[in-house]
Amino acid sequence: MKQKLIIIFLLFLCYTTQAQMKAIPNIPTITPKDAGFNVDSIQALQDTISNFTKRDFRGLVVIKDHKIVMENYYNTFWRNHIHDIRSAGKSITALLLGVAIKEGLVQNLDQDVYSFFSKEKYPAMQKDYKKVKLIHLLNMVSGLDADSDDPSTMGSEGKWIAKDEWLNYLLSIPLSSEPGTKWVYADINAVLIGAIIEEKSGMSLRDFAKQKVFDPLGIKEFYWYTNAANQTGAAGNLYLSTLDFAKLGLLVANKGKWGDVQLADGDYMDRLLSEHSTAIGGYNPLADGYGMLWYRSKRKFGKEETNYLWASGNGGNHLVIIPDKNMVIAMTSSAYGNWYPHTRAYFILGKIMGALE
Repeated sequence: MKQKLIIIFLLFLCYTTQAQMKAIPNIPTITPKDAGFNVDSIQALQDTISNFTKRDFRGLVVIKDHKIVMENYYNTFWRNHIHDIRSAGKSITALLLGVAIKEGLVQNLDQDVYSFFSKEKYPAMQKDYKKVKLIHLLNMVSGLDADSDDPSTMGSEGKWIAKDEWLNYLLSIPLSSEPGTKWVYADINAVLIGAIIEEKSGMSLRDFAKQKVFDPLGIKEFYWYTNAANQTGAAGNLYLSTLDFAKLGLLVANKGKWGDVQLADGDYMDRLLSEHSTAIGGYNPLADGYGMLWYRSKRKFGKEETNYLWASGNGGNHLVIIPDKNMVIAMTSSAYGNWYPHTRAYFILGKIMGALE
């Protein structure tokens, strides 16, 4: 009897999993062959991923021409698991700024940070913020005394992330260089963008994202760290499933449109897709440029050079958008604190691109 119950349970589990795999709202599925991929190459990639020695790769979703080509999970990870995408959350914050512009909360990217906040409400706010524009924050050239790789800087996240209320402190950070002249990776840039959306919308960035984007996309399970003052960690701290991560990439690829509804400002999304600054220098060997809180690259896969933009999070969490191929690739991984998961993600990207016929 016990053996029969186990068999029934396994059959039920198999049926449930298959049903879930088919029940993807708004996004149909297609076979790799019908999507224009070499089936043997895709199978070889799947076998390679399954046999990775390090068991920290979690999920891979490939969407091409608005159809799901691949949706695979590994190492006990599955569709409904949400996962910390780390700094890839910055790129989602950039998307949300496009929504805020569509909602009329923000006018343009040349607005200075000072203009969004009241000196009476935030008496410690630096006048330096009159020089810092939104585009400076988006391109990591704010000039603020903050560097994620240098804990001695005043704006380093270690000095404020644990606070129950961090905006008063952030607005007191002075400039260390002229805005627009020097690229420095700093969490403060994305957090200030989130804070501006919060100040103008009257809600946390978490709730703004849920109402304006996540609900329309059918994203039901997520977590985004929000402190006691209802301020969301816009530089990261966002947990999503691999599939929902891919959905957000598809929204970006569609220039802020989901179905028949324009969720984010179209002109802003055009700029998000095209902004390219080489000010990043050699900070990331996998990137040629940076802009709008997204990395930019041009690489040769096979005989063809491909331009793409990508969100990157510690541990190998990558969201890749390839406009010319109408393709989105989401990868989740928990190899935090290491460099190899990023080169592994690049390897997987190369194999996917090489499989296109």
